[in-house]
Amino acid sequence: MSSRWIVLAIVSSALFMISIDMTVLHTALPRVVHDLDATSSQKLWMINAYSLVMAGLLPGFGTLGDRIGHRRVFMWGLVVFGAASLMAAFAPTAGLLIAARSLLAVGAAMMMPATISLLRLTFQEDSERAVAIGIWGSIASGAAAIGPLIGGALLGWFWWGSVFLINVPVVLVALVLARRYVPDYPGDPQRHWDLWTSALVTVALVGLIYGLKEAMKPDADFMQALAAAGIGLLFGWLFCRRQLSLPSPLIDFTLFRNRRFAAGTAAALIASLALMGVEFVFSQQLQLSRGYSPLQAGLFLLPIAVAAIVAGPLVGSVLMRVGMERMLAATMTITALGLLLLALSADAPFLWQAAMLALLGLGAGGAMSAASTAIMINAPENRAGMAGSVESVAYELGGTLGVAILGSLVAAIYSLTLTTPAEIAPGSLVRDSIDQALLAAETLPADTAARLTDAARAAFDTGALAAYGLAASLVAALALGIALMARRQGEEASPSSGKA
Repeated sequence: MSSRWIVLAIVSSALFMISIDMTVLHTALPRVVHDLDATSSQKLWMINAYSLVMAGLLPGFGTLGDRIGHRRVFMWGLVVFGAASLMAAFAPTAGLLIAARSLLAVGAAMMMPATISLLRLTFQEDSERAVAIGIWGSIASGAAAIGPLIGGALLGWFWWGSVFLINVPVVLVALVLARRYVPDYPGDPQRHWDLWTSALVTVALVGLIYGLKEAMKPDADFMQALAAAGIGLLFGWLFCRRQLSLPSPLIDFTLFRNRRFAAGTAAALIASLALMGVEFVFSQQLQLSRGYSPLQAGLFLLPIAVAAIVAGPLVGSVLMRVGMERMLAATMTITALGLLLLALSADAPFLWQAAMLALLGLGAGGAMSAASTAIMINAPENRAGMAGSVESVAYELGGTLGVAILGSLVAAIYSLTLTTPAEIAPGSLVRDSIDQALLAAETLPADTAARLTDAARAAFDTGALAAYGLAASLVAALALGIALMARRQGEEASPSSGKA
């Protein structure tokens, strides 16, 4: 096997872990919430802390790799990720699990830009590079989709901490192989690196997401939401201002003048938002509303992973012939169609729903593959780390927004539409989440428990339907925008022309 394909296998193993950890808690979450007695807010932060912290740190670690070498940052990221996995596996409280998930995000943020940057530097021919990046994209989307299945399978035999413990042997093997096979490409010591900028963007993202989540709560404290959003906007402005003043910024906004780079970034963001957000909501719906076990829920979601894994290399092999804009528009349209049909098939037979999930995975996996290639091919080689961090931020921020927006929408509609039995006190926690309603039902008389359970599941299903509809609308709007851009400006003769 050629050494460059060995490099692809090594970085793909790390990417597999990073992507799985975005969704592996989806099927494990009900068990974790029960065992750690977590609140509805802690439940969402267990999911969001990982992708949110990662998104804030990615620009800094991407450009750090450009400065000191991506191999070095990649290997240190493996060490941090392994240590954080051990911490998360044995976390005794919800707060410590959230802290461990944040540390996991630090390790993931060190590795993720390095994985795509090492491919950008290792594969020199555009056609071969497109295939390699297509495989990278299929692993990113496929692993995220298969995460719930792995979580469900492990919970069938072990305690919930096992979903993190499985990372450790993979980390050890990847460290040994990376030291031997991954080339140590030199960095540019003259490249400026600014940790302060990463802190600014992290605070900006946390403030904006927290404000959004607080505003969508049924008992929202709007002053607190406005304060958090205001802090987020202030630090976001400070981040942008600092970028414009630095001689070598963490994110060079002139890259977005390339329309293919910009379209790829937007597609990565929205495709990730739809895939991660819908997968989170659907996995909760399968377990909490339909009564599936974690393993059954993971198996139900398997068509997404299989289709996404198939779509990546397939799209990568024909992308240069079809054209980037056309492929982005086509794959986003398929994604929107899958989401729409999924929303309309709540009572459909299993095979029909499985086909709709496969259609969703095919579209989202293809969109992520095309988006990754559009971003990396249309950036100069000396900005590979920066381009990789922009791409990774788009994926992680999209996933965070998907869980935050769609999860908060479901929670808000659940609380607004829940009709509780007269025996339930008005201030009861059953309105906080369906998890609390099902826990409360365990302590109630059989008749009252059955009525409460039915009402909670009906309210949750109403919220889930709205979430699928919103995701489909966002994806369809972007697909239309990219299609109009392709029609108006036409495909350029050379796929790699017009680089920033």
